[in-house]
Amino acid sequence: MHEDETRRGGARYTLTDTEYGHDWGACAQAEGLFGEGRRETYELLGWVPEGAGPRGWIGHRVWWVPDDGELDPWLLEDAERLGGRARKDGLVLTGLDDHLGPPEGYRGPVRLHDEHQWLGACREFTRILPPERAERPLVLRGFAPGDELRRALMAGTRRSLDLGEAVLKVRDDRGAPLADLLLWATVSAWRPSAHGADLIDLELEGKLSTPVPEQARPLWERRLAGPPKTPGTWGALDTRQRWAWLDHVQGRAFLRAREDRPPGHPYELDGRHVTDVPGLYLALGEAVNGPGGYFGGCLGALDDCLGGTFGYTAPATLLWRDAVTARDRLSRVLTPQGEPYDLFAETLDVLADGGLRVTLA
Repeated sequence: MHEDETRRGGARYTLTDTEYGHDWGACAQAEGLFGEGRRETYELLGWVPEGAGPRGWIGHRVWWVPDDGELDPWLLEDAERLGGRARKDGLVLTGLDDHLGPPEGYRGPVRLHDEHQWLGACREFTRILPPERAERPLVLRGFAPGDELRRALMAGTRRSLDLGEAVLKVRDDRGAPLADLLLWATVSAWRPSAHGADLIDLELEGKLSTPVPEQARPLWERRLAGPPKTPGTWGALDTRQRWAWLDHVQGRAFLRAREDRPPGHPYELDGRHVTDVPGLYLALGEAVNGPGGYFGGCLGALDDCLGGTFGYTAPATLLWRDAVTARDRLSRVLTPQGEPYDLFAETLDVLADGGLRVTLA
């Protein structure tokens, strides 16, 4: 299945104005959904690895900890090592900066970790400017325009073609909400469509605020058919793909109404695949809300879910099978500052505080 495959029985994509709530129109095919957010690239000079050092994809979160101890760590997400660009004693990393990035003017020594182990340290670093690249437009094919869009296209002015902030609502093959993709919609071109009379191919310049990551394409295409019917379908995925799966189930959870189960409901968690952090939250989500379910993506979100409106009502019980897997893998993780803590134990504490009594098996 591809991103432009038609959903039977209706439109898969609906473009909606976020300010006034009207639909600009709908279609069954779209191109340009996949891409990368703005990735930054850094060269670390005087790099000294710890252990084997980073290779390929490094981690979902890589923390940079300044040596001086006076500045807070900062985060590079979805970090990868690039080959062939570094100097002899250097290392080149690329990833998504958090909203802060490096402190202004600081380029001194830092030590890096991936929330599980220290990766190494460098004496200084510098940002590498990426090459300019043309943004791929978003093209909605076979688009049935609403009245507001028809008027805007007829006017044809720069102002009328600037549709402002919009959301592209995506539904799966069953017609259920799959994702809401935010964008600033400016019409750059339109033409009659080969998909039917009165339909157009609508081209929007720029890109989605947060494109669907390219590495998530296979998971996205699987979810277009609808949520999984059996639990644990994410178990064979690697850690990077599990994070993408978790991002997806989290986004989907906020688009669907849920009915909380009554107090006293017994839950059961299959712990065989809880070998990493996203696996922990994917297993908890399925234990409470079934295959493809969501029940938190960090300790804070887990605490919020325990408060209600996410399928659970306290008090209740949880039987955690194969808990030894999570205890072995998650009992020593690192804070942003690099201090070790026991994520497995803290998860049990949060569950207990939320009225979920856990039995380990």
